[in-house]
Order: sequence, then structure tokens, then C-alpha cells
Amino acid sequence: MRVGVLTGGGDCPGLNAVIRAVVRKGIKDHGYEFVGFRDGWRGPLEGDTVALDVESVRGILPRGGTILGSSRTNLMKIEGGVERVKDNMAGLGVDALVAIGGEDTLGVARQLHDRGVKVVGVPKTIDNDLNATDYTFGFDTAVNIAMEAIDRLHTTAESHHRALVVEVMGRHAGWIALHSGMAAGANVILVPERPFDIEEVVGHVESRFRTQYAPIIVVAEGAHPKEGQMELATGETDAFGHVRLGGIGQRLADEIEQRTGKEARSVVLGHVQRGGTPSAFDRVLATRLGLHAIDAVADGDFGRMVGLQGTEIVRVDLAEATDTLKTVPAGRYQEAETFFG
Repeated sequence: MRVGVLTGGGDCPGLNAVIRAVVRKGIKDHGYEFVGFRDGWRGPLEGDTVALDVESVRGILPRGGTILGSSRTNLMKIEGGVERVKDNMAGLGVDALVAIGGEDTLGVARQLHDRGVKVVGVPKTIDNDLNATDYTFGFDTAVNIAMEAIDRLHTTAESHHRALVVEVMGRHAGWIALHSGMAAGANVILVPERPFDIEEVVGHVESRFRTQYAPIIVVAEGAHPKEGQMELATGETDAFGHVRLGGIGQRLADEIEQRTGKEARSVVLGHVQRGGTPSAFDRVLATRLGLHAIDAVADGDFGRMVGLQGTEIVRVDLAEATDTLKTVPAGRYQEAETFFG
């Protein structure tokens, strides 16, 4: 059997660990051949490939990013896209696909499976918002990067007696904000799932200043106030229709400074959260997911995604994984609220 591998959507630490595990076990235990498709769904759409063998995946475990490249190509919006993918796979002798990606990439994988393409999915997103898996690889690394940044910001905030607003990734789900904020002792955490009251935020900031400490506010990029949207967006959208977010951190800092008279600065962590080498947790999780993904291919269990539930790797339908997003539940946010102010 010849198996194609691709990585789609935003890059994140751990992608190369999955590729390595899929290829190493696929060759050693199943005798498969592998071909890598470049730049997500653009690869099979255009027949752009690179050879994958044991030598090509040697030494990539600790590397961030993806050796295959990535993109946000949405072949379902391209006329004749599915037929082109099928034709290219047939011409290359590719019998099955391992698609590594988040909601959008696996959403396309699900639709391809419904149209007869043999595909197995591997969940990847630093936002941790894919359903049917407790964690996605890349999330732990992103949280640790954000936590370390917030740790450093505490000292400069104290030195200058200013409020610091730290904007982290999280369009629809506030998992990074919640975990990094709790781990680093943030005084306020704002997530997309819970529209915030600006007066309450200001109250927490003023309370913190009264204790002679400087406040740290962690805000997810998709967070917004009760009275309406505050984040700035360019109005541009990607191939999957997502508006490019950005600016909530600066808007919030401006609002805090205006209402309190205290200096407030915004720090946007941006893409640094998903760059660099993966954490130990993400390396192990990504490796295990890759091993189980190629076993699913060997079993002919297509239209499925491998995921982590508890400590075990399980297989779930791609539909279950992509129908709804996994968002922060109210109870988890209430735990964090104990430490606000």
C-alpha cells in the first residue's frame, strides 16, 4: 500500500513527530510506502509531492513547524477539486491518506471520505478546540510559551506600576487563555465563551492596584464585551471564511487606561505561541497519535480520527470530531474566577 501524508491549517509544534511516527511504523510494521503532499490540501489538489522514508524523517522529532509545509487551501471551494484529488492520488498510486490538521483540514477530510477517499485524521490545533479528544498536540507547547511570557511580564508590570494586557490565540475557544492565565497567576482572564463586562474588568484592575501590585489581564483574541465586538478585524477572510482577528488586547488596554488613569500596555504573543520546539507532552502525544493513525489505515478503518480520551488513544468518527467545537465550559471558567482581582 502507498499512503499519502499531509499537514494542513496553521502550523504547530508536534506535526513532525506525527509524520515521523506514521512513516516509521508504517514502513517497519506494515511494509508501506509513503508520499508526502506539500502545503496541506494544495498538495493532492496539484499533485505536489515529496518522498517520505525513514531517512527523510530522521531527526525531525524536536523540530517545530512541518517538513511538508502547510496552507489553508479549501479544495471543497474549488470547482472539480475532489475529482482532481482523486485523479492525482490514482496517478501517484496513493491508496489512502493520513490528514493531520484541525477543524477545517479534518472537515475537508470528512467530506472526501464521504466521496469515497480513504482517509484517517489526526487532530492538530494549539486552540485545543477539536471535539472527541481531550487534548490536541501543540496546545501544551502554546500554553507553556504563553505562561513563560506572562511570568516575565509580571516583573516589568510591577516595576512600572502599569497594567499589562496579554493577547493570546483563541478565536472561538479560550483554552490557551484559561490554562496560561491560571498557570501564570493572571488577575483577569477573558475568553470568547464568556462576553465580559468592561466595568467588572476595570474593577478587578483597580482592586489589584490597591494592593500595590500591578494587574495582568490575559485575553483570547476572540473575546468580546457584552455590549458588542471590541476586537479589531481587517475584514479579510481566509479560504474557510474565518475573519482575521486582532486588536482586542490594544483596545482593552486603551479602555483600562482611560477609565483608571493608570498606564496600560498591550502585548500580543501572536504566532510565537505556535513556533519552536514541542514540549515533551506534545512530542509523546503526537507520536502516539501517529502510531495509532497508521494502524487505523492498516485496519481499513477510514473516515475516523485518532484522539486522546483519558490516557488512551481511541478512534472516533470524523463527523463526531468536526460537528461541534470543544469550548471552555462554565464550570472551568468559574474555577479561574476565584483568583480574579
